[in-house]
Amino acid sequence: MRSIVLTTALLALGLAACGHNVEQRAATGAAAGLVIAGPLGAAVGAGVGTVISKSNDKK
Repeated sequence: MRSIVLTTALLALGLAACGHNVEQRAATGAAAGLVIAGPLGAAVGAGVGTVISKSNDKK
């Protein structure tokens, strides 16, 4: 289970940069996470997408 969550987080991190705003990045991360690990993966992916977006916006 731990490896699935880690894989989901890494995949979501890579895909979370896709998009132009917070909502698009969170949705992309959530979709990737959902495909890999179901509802838990969707939550992790959405969180990663939001964090990536906030860090990109500060630059």
